[in-house]
Amino acid sequence: MSLKVAYQGERGAFSEAAVRKILGEASQPVPYRSFEEMFESAASGETDCLLAPIENSLAGSVLKNYDLLERHELTIVGETYLRIAHSLIAPRGVKIADVRRVYSHPVALAQCERFLRANPRMEVAQAYDTAGSVKMVVQEGRSDEAAIAGRSAAEVYGADVLAEGIEDHAQNYTRFLLISDPSRIPPVHETASASNGKKTTIIFRVANKPGALFRSLAVFALRDIDLSKIESRPIEGRPWEYSFYLDLIGDVADSRIRKALAHLEELAESLRILGCYERAQSIHLS
Repeated sequence: MSLKVAYQGERGAFSEAAVRKILGEASQPVPYRSFEEMFESAASGETDCLLAPIENSLAGSVLKNYDLLERHELTIVGETYLRIAHSLIAPRGVKIADVRRVYSHPVALAQCERFLRANPRMEVAQAYDTAGSVKMVVQEGRSDEAAIAGRSAAEVYGADVLAEGIEDHAQNYTRFLLISDPSRIPPVHETASASNGKKTTIIFRVANKPGALFRSLAVFALRDIDLSKIESRPIEGRPWEYSFYLDLIGDVADSRIRKALAHLEELAESLRILGCYERAQSIHLS
C-alpha cells in the first residue's frame, strides 16, 4: 500500500514534486487547501505523514509552519531541497501583452518581485497556492489573467507558458521538512550522501533577561557545534517574548550534542527536540 503524504496546494504544486523527490513515485501525495489542514491530517492519522515547506532561499522562512510544528506532537524525520523555477501561465490563446492581473501564492509573488516590477501593468493578486492559481485562471478563462507557478502546473491544467524563469534569481530553492507521528516514521527515498550526516532541530525558550540567549547559544559554541539556522517566533500571551527554533548539525546520539542539549536544558525554561534526521544532499550552485 502506497504512503499517503499530505501537502498544501493543488496537483502540479511544487510541494507535490517535493513529495516525489523525497519519498519516490510510489508515494501518494494528498492535497490540502491549508497548512493547518495538512498538519491535522497527519496528526489524526488520515495521512501517514506530511511534507511542509519551511524556508526559501529568496523569500525566507515559512513562519506559519514553524508555529504548527510547535502546536502538534509530530516529529521531523527528513528534509529535501527543491529548485523552484517560476513561469507565467495563462489560459490557451492569451498573450502576455494582454495580461492585467497575476495570481499566485504570496511566497511565489515575493520570489518574482523583479519581474512584476518590470511589468507594472500587471496587478498582483494573492491566492492560496501556485498550481491552484493556474487551475483558477484556466477555469475562469479570462483573456487578461495569468498565474505564477511551476511549468508542471501548465501541463496538468492544459495552459500556456507565457514566460519562464521569472524568479528573482536562478538559485531559488525551497527546503521541505518531512513530518510524521513518531509511531509511524516513513522510509525516506531520497539518497543522502554519507558525508552529510544528521541534522537536529529543537525549540526552546529562555527567560527574558539580559544575556539569556547568548548563554544558551554558547553551549553549542563551546563544543564547536555548527548551527545552520535560527528562527524566533512570538510566544502567545507573552508580548515581546519569543521561542527559538534551532537547526544544528549533528546527531542526538553523539556525546557532544547530548551534553550541549543537557547544558541548554539547565538554562532554558523549556526545550523540545523536534527531530533528528538525515541531512538532505547538498545544493550544487551553478
